[in-house]
Amino acid sequence: MRDFPSCFGENGVQVADFSSSSTNRTAQNLVTCVYQCQLRGRSCLITVTWSKNLMGQGLSVGIDDNKNQCLCKVDIKPWLFSKRKGSKSIEADSSKIDIYWDFSSAKFGSGPVPLEGFYLGVVSNRQMIFLLGDMRKEASKKTGAVPSNYVFVAKRENVFGKKIFSTKAQFCDDGPLHDLTIECDTIGVNGPFLLIRVDTKSVMKVKRLQWKFRGNHTILVDGLAVDVFWDVHNWLFGTPIGNAVFMFKTSLLAEKLWTSQSLSDPHTLPWSWSQRSQDSHSQSLGFSLILYAWKNE
Repeated sequence: MRDFPSCFGENGVQVADFSSSSTNRTAQNLVTCVYQCQLRGRSCLITVTWSKNLMGQGLSVGIDDNKNQCLCKVDIKPWLFSKRKGSKSIEADSSKIDIYWDFSSAKFGSGPVPLEGFYLGVVSNRQMIFLLGDMRKEASKKTGAVPSNYVFVAKRENVFGKKIFSTKAQFCDDGPLHDLTIECDTIGVNGPFLLIRVDTKSVMKVKRLQWKFRGNHTILVDGLAVDVFWDVHNWLFGTPIGNAVFMFKTSLLAEKLWTSQSLSDPHTLPWSWSQRSQDSHSQSLGFSLILYAWKNE
């Protein structure tokens, strides 16, 4: 399985094989997040992948430059994660990078991402270029570095259910965290339909889904236009173990991303970013949420 590549480079890149053809739900319990940061005055992308399997919790942190070149990657295996706190030092781009973590007080839900009581920080040249978690004071005291600003630009995860699939989403950097629910009934009395709710409020409904198994629609969340794209072909015409794909995007470039390549392979989501101008800022790129929805037997 390939790693989640940087999706904001100058050339088109491919998000490949995230969900895996295996039906083993434990192996698929992954959440990947991408953040735009500054490393030595230059833009970089930090990719954090949280995992949970029979061996326990796991974590990987990768840093790419703005040309999609991987500068470094650190895997925090379950046996290191279980120690609950620690650090690693690596060399990247001719500089030392330190990664610190503390999960000794972390609280987890059903997924692999901690809900509270933790921190994960990346320090370079006495500057904390990236910091996750609610224990900011503890992180600053441990590292002796002051946190810098960064932008959350993409998230990808697997969700599971029978007809209803739920997750949480934050559509802008300083916006509230919303409950996002996707309901899809493929054998309804009145025909297949798709319903999406944000904080229990219905924001869109697609009827006659057998004719509209792929499509897009724009909704409003926090005053932002959010483009919603869906592909439920597998659920209607594919194998019983097939998955559906949903993307929520706050950028005007969303349709170019989605339609640049065919989605006939549900395990491969191609993204073309070649039309991005050199001086584009992360705010104009917006936020992307990609959900791979798997039906429980």
